[in-house]
Amino acid sequence: MTVNIDELGPVDWIVVEFPETKLTGQIAPILTDYVDRGLIRILDLLFLIKDVDGSVEAFEAADLDESAIGQLRTFETEIAMLLSEQDVEDLAVTIEPGSSAAVLVWENLWAAPFGTAVRHAGGQLVASGRIPIQAVIAAIEADAAETEEIKKA
Repeated sequence: MTVNIDELGPVDWIVVEFPETKLTGQIAPILTDYVDRGLIRILDLLFLIKDVDGSVEAFEAADLDESAIGQLRTFETEIAMLLSEQDVEDLAVTIEPGSSAAVLVWENLWAAPFGTAVRHAGGQLVASGRIPIQAVIAAIEADAAETEEIKKA
């Protein structure tokens, strides 16, 4: 995979935990849709299985049966394998014993033109973050409650 830095979009990662140590591949269709629509490019994909004793095994898509991960195997040929062994060890700590997880690293292709414009203007990304969904919901509910109180007054 060759990438022109001027055209690269922001890169994100997530760890998605699933109960028990059985993967199903049910997340594959939505990821495939995002890739097909040019919204994202999957850069790395790894699967972790953490036994109840806390021992962890890491698998690439090629290591797993298609019945376990579905269409996710189709991304294997495009993966850049960005995660180091230390990254995997650090991420494995985040999942509960007796669980499995998918670790996904992707480029936000939809944001690449904005990133290019920022770089051409001499700017650079200096901070980034995520607001947890629970916090967004709590803020919306608090705002609605406040609005309701104002209406009553």
